[in-house]
Amino acid sequence: MPCYDYFCADNGQTVEVRHGVNDVLETWGEVCYASQTPMGDTDFEAPVRKVLSAPGISVPTGNSKLKEIGFTKLVKRDDGVYENVTRTGDEKRYMKAGEADSVPHLHKKIGD
Repeated sequence: MPCYDYFCADNGQTVEVRHGVNDVLETWGEVCYASQTPMGDTDFEAPVRKVLSAPGISVPTGNSKLKEIGFTKLVKRDDGVYENVTRTGDEKRYMKAGEADSVPHLHKKIGD
């Protein structure tokens, strides 16, 4: 179900509500009921308007892009063993518990 933001001019509040595409909410009371939000001192019949906002878009990022922008991605392979799929330079391919020299070079990737 999609999320919509509703703004009430009487109290200055914006509330996020999940409801069907065909549902129409026109009053503060309807918004509070749908979102399970306390009404407060605002009149039940106070008008609300739907606020338009940009949708959140998630784009999958591959390991090579993560590596290019400086991220380290570790994938668990066994108990205490992680594969560094974004390793660079002389970093070890596998990070193993208890082996300090297998830890990725985070100090080289983290800047101020």
